[in-house]
Amino acid sequence: MNKCTERLYNGIIKENPTFILMLGMCPTLATTTSAVNGLGMGLSTTAVLMFSNLIISALRKIIPDRVRIPAFIVIVASLVTIVQLLMQGYVPSLYASLGIYIPLIVVNCIILGRAESYAAKNGPVESFFDGVGMGLGFTLALTVIGMCREFFGAGAVFGHEIIPEAYHISILVLAPGALFTLAMLSAIQNKLRLPSATNGDAPKSNLACGGDCLNCAGCAGMMNHAVLAEKKAAEAAAAAAAKKAAAEKALAAKKAAEEAKAAETQNEAEEK
Repeated sequence: MNKCTERLYNGIIKENPTFILMLGMCPTLATTTSAVNGLGMGLSTTAVLMFSNLIISALRKIIPDRVRIPAFIVIVASLVTIVQLLMQGYVPSLYASLGIYIPLIVVNCIILGRAESYAAKNGPVESFFDGVGMGLGFTLALTVIGMCREFFGAGAVFGHEIIPEAYHISILVLAPGALFTLAMLSAIQNKLRLPSATNGDAPKSNLACGGDCLNCAGCAGMMNHAVLAEKKAAEAAAAAAAKKAAAEKALAAKKAAEEAKAAETQNEAEEK
């Protein structure tokens, strides 16, 4: 699996920002009243993620470390403004449905988190695909939640009515319904022992942080970077020690062979 494909898999499956990391809960709960709204919000965030990661990665060696967060916010805000104006011009109905949550993409912790933890430390191509993967994972999660709420709450999927109105569970398309739906999906994850921020019983992973999402300080937190640095340092020290021990063993074996050969030569000379 090459680097770009791994970034896509990581964002969509392994570290899905909604179902695994439980990030970006504000738009997740507020905009998923229907599958169309969830899809629109997810794709808008994906566009911002892709290009913010690309630009931040390209400028990572130019932006001073002390002002990197304000610089990231300015870049993200500029991209969000472009997305907002495009949506207002070409999909006004979706723009009206999402409302204030479009400009709030600026402070979405997924975007700033990926900028700080990945784009600021890796090349533009890898960072771009990281944004694509995380964005598609976010879009998938919002669409699934929106479909569940729309199906059970309004008896429809993407606006096509399937269940008669008499059987609608109307509360699911209201504000509490978002919490109920997310809770049910998280309960299924926990029952299946899948990795999740709410599941402390999931099998441990090989991540530097141990994969303990329940007690995680955040993927962009300095604690996780410290753990990663410590693990890399320990692995490097262990590898160096093993290499040194192997070299010493080989040297000792060579010296013993030379001594044995010298002794054999001496014995032959004495016999003659």
